[in-house]
Amino acid sequence: MKRLLSIELQKIWLNKASRVLTLTYFILLSFIALIASIKFDIGFFKFHLADMGIFNFPFIWHFNTYIAAWLKFFLAIVIVSMMANEYSYGTLKQNLIDGMSKKEFILSKFLTVLLFAFVSTIFVFIMSLLLGLSFSSYTETSIIFSDLEYLIAFFVKLVGFFSFCLFLGILVKRSAFALGFLLVWSIVEGIAKGILTFKIFPDSDIPSYITQFFPLESMSNLISEPFTRLSVVKNIGTQIGVDGIKDYDVHFSAIIIVLLWSLFFMFSSYKLLKSRDL
Repeated sequence: MKRLLSIELQKIWLNKASRVLTLTYFILLSFIALIASIKFDIGFFKFHLADMGIFNFPFIWHFNTYIAAWLKFFLAIVIVSMMANEYSYGTLKQNLIDGMSKKEFILSKFLTVLLFAFVSTIFVFIMSLLLGLSFSSYTETSIIFSDLEYLIAFFVKLVGFFSFCLFLGILVKRSAFALGFLLVWSIVEGIAKGILTFKIFPDSDIPSYITQFFPLESMSNLISEPFTRLSVVKNIGTQIGVDGIKDYDVHFSAIIIVLLWSLFFMFSSYKLLKSRDL
């Protein structure tokens, strides 16, 4: 496994575009820390994001994983390009000629997906811990290390999304078309969700039950938006008569659904590659 992973990392690092995108991804992740410096002071109006409690433990685990998840598209481009380059440069065929089996080839890609997801999760964990220790009003150990399930959800979300991107890269063979397919698929899911919610099953829980099994929707469900958890937002909602009760928890069922999709995408990638005459 170490040999397979080293081969993939070497391919990524030797490709200038992939190297730049990967570094950009981790640099942008670190920019989450700059949110703490956002401050407006205009007369009586004072606005400082750090003072709103976004870096308080344990809320910071929810907030940072949600924000960091939006940056996954940078690594998605790397993964799709990684697969497209195998066809463009003929390295896939050369690897097979050199004795690598198709099973090993897919395994090397999946290991890369797991590594990207794992390193991203560790990066967000360390960054969130440092920010929390610097700005949080609550620094008791029991509070600091509560709600860490958001990091698990973040890891699973990245594995699922990257596995989907890898499958599209194998299916379409061209990075631009694969990313275009990803965009089209997200639109299709959105339209299907809208039809189910507003046309077929209005005022019902059935649409959410059905759409939780959609690939991208299931990944989105892992980490719900955190902004309405902030006390300042809740106070505004109370003043205008909006007292919404929302479920912010990470559910085990959501994790299982995404893991099953990940396995499906990896198995489908292998079957697709195996059936092709290269």
